[in-house]
Amino acid sequence: MSTCSASENNVESVVRVVDLRSDTVSLPTPNMRRAIYEAVVGDDVYGEDPTVNELERRSAEMFGKQAALFVPTGTMGNLLAVMVHCSRRGTEAIVGDMAHIFLYEQGGAAQIGGVLLNTIKNQPDGSFDLSELQKKFRGYDVHEPQTALVLVENTHNMCGGKVLQLQWLDDLSKICKEMTAKIHMDGARIFNAAEYLEVPVSRIVRDVDSICFCLSKGLACPVGSVLVGSNDFIKEAHRLRKALGGGMRQVGFLAAAGLCAFDEIIPTLKKDHERARRIAQYIQGMKSPFFKVDVENLHTNIVMIQILTNKIKSCVFGKRLTEVLPRELELGIVDTYGNGISVKVSARDWSFARIVVYTNITDEDIDLAIKKIKYVIEEFESNMK
Repeated sequence: MSTCSASENNVESVVRVVDLRSDTVSLPTPNMRRAIYEAVVGDDVYGEDPTVNELERRSAEMFGKQAALFVPTGTMGNLLAVMVHCSRRGTEAIVGDMAHIFLYEQGGAAQIGGVLLNTIKNQPDGSFDLSELQKKFRGYDVHEPQTALVLVENTHNMCGGKVLQLQWLDDLSKICKEMTAKIHMDGARIFNAAEYLEVPVSRIVRDVDSICFCLSKGLACPVGSVLVGSNDFIKEAHRLRKALGGGMRQVGFLAAAGLCAFDEIIPTLKKDHERARRIAQYIQGMKSPFFKVDVENLHTNIVMIQILTNKIKSCVFGKRLTEVLPRELELGIVDTYGNGISVKVSARDWSFARIVVYTNITDEDIDLAIKKIKYVIEEFESNMK
């Protein structure tokens, strides 16, 4: 939550902003800021930053793997994994067609790593058909690239924060072992998956070869992700990190935030899920002919508001939620101080708008977001008559 001037909307008041665009906008807690300030640091390129070393040690231990590597971003972590597992240029990785690695990482696997990404259709739950996967493995013909890697995402962002089921992961692992292919998991929000499944993250990643998880999304850290895997995998990833410009010096200031997040934020993720569900249930309870949420299949902290008509554009709906107009103030669409409400959601050229709840979002923020979303949905419905 924040406040800002609403002069751009010609309303002379302060506006209460509830920012639900993404958990990437989460802010460090007071304890986290203190940990950053007090961190003991050293030169990490020399391996001499004790706080980074402790973050990496605890990450490996938590995930049941041998080693870990702190990296600036999840995009870098995923790219490193692809480059290590597909070390020969011209090899292939199979990835879901709705995956972050395929859609939103600039094709770095091909652009930088010389690795072909071959897509497979994602199912609504974030998985893909394993029979179809088996048919996609290539390399038996001299004309084909060799499939070396399968990429999965957990939770799955564009599928609405869906969690991959353990049995599906077990079955995937058996297939990949038979085909001598590795598995990398983009686990940007994997702790949300663990909360949903009520299992430790080590169980989720038991049969995958590498994992990258984000500190700077739902864990509220300012910067950073961690790549986890075997000793040999991390040794090679560490070397390639330098080539990608990821060698950092006194980075323990950032690693300290991660250590704090392990103890302070992870235990509270259930609240994010509960608050997301409140929004979803309210919207679905409105029984709007134009806006729908699949509450039954809501897993974590991401809510997809499906827009059921092409006459309402997602970006227009999103923009309207941010606006505060005089009529709203007259009707009491305000907070307890009489301030207008602006709700930010993620909305582009999609058939949906996305809401993401994170640790800084309070119950009061949820109440205000519901009030504004209800008003705007009813306004659209009235205009459609």
